[in-house]
Amino acid sequence: MDDDFSVLEVFFSMLYFFLFIAWIYLLIVIATDIFRSRDMGGWAKALWILFLVILPIVGSLIYLIARGRGMTERQGEDYRQREQAFQSYVQDAARGSTSTADEIEKLARLRDAGTITSAEFEAQKAKLLV
Repeated sequence: MDDDFSVLEVFFSMLYFFLFIAWIYLLIVIATDIFRSRDMGGWAKALWILFLVILPIVGSLIYLIARGRGMTERQGEDYRQREQAFQSYVQDAARGSTSTADEIEKLARLRDAGTITSAEFEAQKAKLLV
């Protein structure tokens, strides 16, 4: 028995392995897009998933042809929503949990301590109340 692999056999084995991984990734992307889609009902989503399970190659090609442009739009919308949520979180975290009343109270303590003048206090208070 010849247990040695030729270089070409190793190359094709690696190629098949990477193509298999790419195939699995494509199926996951398509399934994710099916569930992300808001323009399809539950039954349509179930039928697409069933089609992908029964005839994966034909099903994925038909899905990419029929709904490929929408996939890009849905993915872009998802990225925009995530970016907007992240920006909102960063702004909330940067603002802190102090309220306007707390800030005015701090300014009043600074004024009472003599650190700022009454005019500075009124100017800062007007900025906070705007």
